[in-house]
Amino acid sequence: MGKIEWAMWANEQALASGLILLTGGIVGVAGQFRGWPFAAYAVAAGVFVCLLEYPRSKRAKGTSVERTGQYCFTVCVKSFGPLTRNYYVRAFIHAAICVPGGFMLATVLGCVCLGIASLIYLAAAIRGEHWEPILPQKETTRKTDAVSVRNPPEMPPPRPPPEVRRKRVDDLEGAAYDNPIPVSDK
Repeated sequence: MGKIEWAMWANEQALASGLILLTGGIVGVAGQFRGWPFAAYAVAAGVFVCLLEYPRSKRAKGTSVERTGQYCFTVCVKSFGPLTRNYYVRAFIHAAICVPGGFMLATVLGCVCLGIASLIYLAAAIRGEHWEPILPQKETTRKTDAVSVRNPPEMPPPRPPPEVRRKRVDDLEGAAYDNPIPVSDK
């Protein structure tokens, strides 16, 4: 059975919770709810979490798929070094960010989701995982040998068995066309 990569789950959870926190903050500020400064904080915290969590980490297996437009965010996150690579630090940052969101109803859901992401990051850190950037690799061109290039099929699928296929006129030696499928007299 395979090993679970907890950081992958934490990344998706944290990105979703950042969006939820951002949405709840916008609702709180737009509605001028009591305690709306907490909602303004949630907008800023949601944007920060989304920017931090948008770039995916390279998986241990090497089957990483980067998000669209991830490269510039990857460079920014990579520039902070161990503050963003270490999942203990991320778990602490997310736990600290989510606390003020609990003081307002519009941001409670984002706060709880971010707290869960913090716990998942803690589990990933305990298991020894760390953030590794996905950077574009230099493309290596493969030389194709003439032997490995094969002729394309002559007939499109589905192909009938060889004995039922029509014979080409070039293959017949001066004989008239012989239909391999018997015609019934009806």
